[in-house]
Amino acid sequence: MQHLLTLSLRALGLAQAAIATPSAPVLPRASGSLDSWLAAESPYALQGVLDNIGADGAEVSGAKSGIVVASPSKSDPDYFYTWTRDAALTIKCLVDLFISGENSTDLQSQIQNYISAQAYLQTVSNPSGDLSTGAGLGEPKFNVDETAFTGSWGRPQRDGPALRATAMIAYAKWLIANGQASTADSIIWPIIQNDLSYVTQYWNSSGFDLWEEIQGSSFFTTAVQHRALVEGNALAQQLGHSCPNCVSQAPQILCFLQSYWTGSYVLANFGGGRSGKDANTLLGSIHTFDPDAGCDDATFQPCSARALANHKVVTDSFRSVYDVNSGIGVGEAVAVGRYPEDVYQGGNPWYLCTFAAAEQLYDALYQWDKAGEITITDVSLGFFQDVYPSAAVGTYESSSTTYEDIVAAVKAYADGYMSVAQKYTPSTLSLAEQFSRSDGSPLSAADLTWSYAALLTASARRNAIVPASWDSSSSGNNNIPSVCSATSATGPYSTATNTVWPGTPTTSTSTSSSCTSTPTAVAVTFNERVTTTYGETVYVVGSIPALGSWNPDDAVALSADKYTSDDPLWYGTVSLPAGVSVEYKYIKKESDGGVVWEGDPNREYSVPEGCGVTTGLVSDWWR
Repeated sequence: MQHLLTLSLRALGLAQAAIATPSAPVLPRASGSLDSWLAAESPYALQGVLDNIGADGAEVSGAKSGIVVASPSKSDPDYFYTWTRDAALTIKCLVDLFISGENSTDLQSQIQNYISAQAYLQTVSNPSGDLSTGAGLGEPKFNVDETAFTGSWGRPQRDGPALRATAMIAYAKWLIANGQASTADSIIWPIIQNDLSYVTQYWNSSGFDLWEEIQGSSFFTTAVQHRALVEGNALAQQLGHSCPNCVSQAPQILCFLQSYWTGSYVLANFGGGRSGKDANTLLGSIHTFDPDAGCDDATFQPCSARALANHKVVTDSFRSVYDVNSGIGVGEAVAVGRYPEDVYQGGNPWYLCTFAAAEQLYDALYQWDKAGEITITDVSLGFFQDVYPSAAVGTYESSSTTYEDIVAAVKAYADGYMSVAQKYTPSTLSLAEQFSRSDGSPLSAADLTWSYAALLTASARRNAIVPASWDSSSSGNNNIPSVCSATSATGPYSTATNTVWPGTPTTSTSTSSSCTSTPTAVAVTFNERVTTTYGETVYVVGSIPALGSWNPDDAVALSADKYTSDDPLWYGTVSLPAGVSVEYKYIKKESDGGVVWEGDPNREYSVPEGCGVTTGLVSDWWR
């Protein structure tokens, strides 16, 4: 593992000023309760995100369709580019909103436009390399017209492919759950596979951190790389593929992840000559949050002893460096920046870092509620005593008064960070990148897309709206090797050529006429994985005649000619009417003629329809 000590200026292109920048005029600020502010700020933030996405975003004229622009700001600083990392985190936010109920066509179309744009950007040769070796996927940013940025910069940055894979996996899983596995397989999987290949090949190579300043190894990057391989392998299995390199490399990445733990906090970077106390680690925890994981130290889950101890150390490091935090004692929320030694643009608090401090605590509250208990250890005791002075080592059940008191104290502490951000948000509700360390006035890039996305995710977690599990606690994922190995696994890489979404008219370079052939029937392949014994056969049966109208005697037989002990696949293809919604289940027929139905509820599938759509794919496991 290379731990280089090279320190760049902010992406080598922006001069850092050691002296604080002059404060901007203090604007009227948001007022009212936290609840009322969030009720107004959240829809504003969502619109702020959409305004910064091409081609129709109100603030980003000239950006191509699906391109997420970091900020409309074109000078001091110039952020009118698309960063792979920022764009992926933003789209993951939109995917989670879409899945949780913001189920609008407009939001889904933005997600699909982003995916199509990324398929193209993966092919753009750039100063980091190209797709043939995968190296080009580590390029941190591109021009908004989808051309390569060729100026000096801190490259490569190895978190982008992992984060892009995670954002697309979340949407692919939704498609599968809603009967559109063929779309996930044909359009999204090839893009994800390239990014997973990049992670497995380059995770052990040095790169620049998320702040684009330190070259070496970064906690945030390592954490999101591990997550991407774990959930990438799970998606591959759902789609009937495999990712052996994911399986071989994820444990080694997890093994290396443990080396960032110092015993009292998480070291943000190997290299750079700083303390390593950095909001990088808060962001790493919230962006690898798994609602089903519990308080797992190995993956630094938000409620883990390590993550809570780190939260205290990182937030405490800002108490004495900002005037706006003057007089605020431990256990009370403060404005949070990137790291205490920061001098970029004057070295100020960031909205997204302050939101991250709140979001980690909301995540922890969710995990405690799900577990029904809080465990305090020697490692986390300091954090708990700051907010609940009588805290002591032990486990407290949800039925206890102590549990209720701690939860109330942590909730108030989390809300405090949101209130700090509210205090320094102008009444216009716009969120810049930073706010002044001296008086709280907005500074640096205006309407920062990541600031808006961070507000939306923190607000969702406050309301106990959480993303889907990424399977961090599944068998084997936390079996950390006894000795870490500096490994690597190469490829495959291939151009993702299909970006025509079902129902989208097709055009060619020579004609603008729309598709004239919309099939009335679709060949749907059912992949069912179920362990069977000799003499058992598996069938699919459902609510329409093509699936037997629920009559086991007319069910469709599946084949086991690809069945293995490692992959117990039964499959078959059925012609179904395009556009219909069906209910179905799998059954086993025993050698004695008995029928075993899988468990409730009935499965549902919407047969795809649209221009040129002729196939569908369903991938299930026996219930």
